[in-house]
Amino acid sequence: MKQKIPPLYQGTVTKYVFVESYKTNPDDLTSRAYEVSEKVMIKETCFGLQITGEESEVERVIAHIRKIDPSHIFVKDRGFPPGDPRRCRANLGGARPGYFGHEFEMKVVKWVSKGIEAINSEDPALPLPLSSPVPEEPSLLDLQKLKQIIDAEVP
Repeated sequence: MKQKIPPLYQGTVTKYVFVESYKTNPDDLTSRAYEVSEKVMIKETCFGLQITGEESEVERVIAHIRKIDPSHIFVKDRGFPPGDPRRCRANLGGARPGYFGHEFEMKVVKWVSKGIEAINSEDPALPLPLSSPVPEEPSLLDLQKLKQIIDAEVP
């Protein structure tokens, strides 16, 4: 039977702060986070930071560092604090589960950044966002076209 390990930092949250920017890196975020951190634990990672503490404090630090480059800084929840033996790679060996997901996400967020910049831009050459991203009526696929697609896929 596995031994039950109690949470290390009860009553806290941990958030990942990812940066994908040509003008900001994780070290910049770390420096800015330390400027205003009072009751949070900060861990720099290759993708950005992990911040652990009371939710209001974590949100305050994130709001401060997000001002650096708002279109290129992304935040997501993490279920475990840094060093938690239930997830720490020092205990499990190898890459931490979820690392490969972060690696994939970092390849995608650059496109999200471009979209955010386009929406916030006043450049008339950029297309305006759609008023409704969902069309009123879904377009139908012709039955014959569907059969051709299926036949082309089946050897």
